Amino acid sequence: MLSDVTYPLLSGTNVARDFVEFPSQLYEHWLTRPETLRRFARHHQTGEPMPEALIARLPAAQRCGQGFAAVEFVAAALVDMELHRQRDPGEIDVAAFERRALAAIGMPAAIATRHSAPHFQHIFSGDDYSAGYYSYLWSEVLDADGFEAFEEQDDVFDPALAARLERFVYAAGDRKDPAAAYRAFRGRDPEPDALLRKRGLAGE
Repeated sequence: MLSDVTYPLLSGTNVARDFVEFPSQLYEHWLTRPETLRRFARHHQTGEPMPEALIARLPAAQRCGQGFAAVEFVAAALVDMELHRQRDPGEIDVAAFERRALAAIGMPAAIATRHSAPHFQHIFSGDDYSAGYYSYLWSEVLDADGFEAFEEQDDVFDPALAARLERFVYAAGDRKDPAAAYRAFRGRDPEPDALLRKRGLAGE
């Protein structure tokens, strides 16, 4: 809807798999901002806004279990890549292959994979995500680092920065290299540590 390109084939979701998730995931950051919750999170009968004490507890709740979530996601991505490295899979026993792959990376027994490979449609339903499930993690790096650009301003709704985001990301489609588009918005490459900070996993 926001694409500003000459050719429709370069618009919307017709971009690199990691870049396609970035715009929507970035929007989610504003959903739980105190400014947003005070205005829109209201009791359905009384109209009273969400209590401040509950708003204050949300950041910690969002980071609960993120270590577990990170491990299960990375494990699924590694199994995905290992499956697609097989040059002659033949009559492969996918379940047994998955068990061996998880053992090879030292997957903790207490953490189950987020998907069992035989029914993991992302990696077998087409070429978009084949051997590329990890791209969701890079999308999350982009959205975490991208939102930090707004947090670095006095106003997370900064109109000048929002205009840069619209121009270089939302309107760009695939008429520019995604890395160059991100740098044009942010002024630098994304920092992977932003994902750790978002998930509450960064060392103090």
